[in-house]
Amino acid sequence: MAEPIRVLIADDHLIIRQGLRLILETEAGFDLVGEAADGAEAIRLCAELHPDVVLMDLRMPGMDGLTAIERLHTSHPEMGVVILTTFNEDDLMMRGLRAGAKGYLLKDTNREMLFSTLRAAARGETLLNQGVMDRVLAQVDQADSPVEAASTLTAREQEVLAAVARGERSKEIAALLGISERTVKAHLASIYSKLGVDSRAGAIAVAAQRGLLLHE
Repeated sequence: MAEPIRVLIADDHLIIRQGLRLILETEAGFDLVGEAADGAEAIRLCAELHPDVVLMDLRMPGMDGLTAIERLHTSHPEMGVVILTTFNEDDLMMRGLRAGAKGYLLKDTNREMLFSTLRAAARGETLLNQGVMDRVLAQVDQADSPVEAASTLTAREQEVLAAVARGERSKEIAALLGISERTVKAHLASIYSKLGVDSRAGAIAVAAQRGLLLHE
């Protein structure tokens, strides 16, 4: 039997933490290992408790969620961070994804999407619901030329990137393109290097800003 996914919650509102605790306790396969009221506490607890996934609010007193995500991505890159916020703001969403978050959920999300996103993050995958994906695709930085940006990626890398944007896992991408998972990972490493990112979510965010996903 698989080990439960270890989850840490970072949110300054006690009632939110209590609600999430109740939700996680009713679903098999999850273990709530800690709660933090701000970003600094979240970083400290992550170092002590080593959760698989952190549910991170963005706006908290003291150290905010964005800063905490950036620091965790540097100090604990193996941990998946999922943003869970009340703020439906595109700028925050893009900054969070570029900082290394593997998901972006609003606090009115349903249980199924919450669980699916946590499981994906624990696997090291990025999962964005269609509403968030649509907003990412709308965030095009007109200062970047789509043609010039696209020319830095090979045709196969663009295929891998498109599959990543659809939320497909490495195993699924390999099967789709008829290549090995190892080759998929090599393409991802090249994509990350060319786009100046180090995560799937970051690649999606940057690619959207440069117009690389508009044709999808």
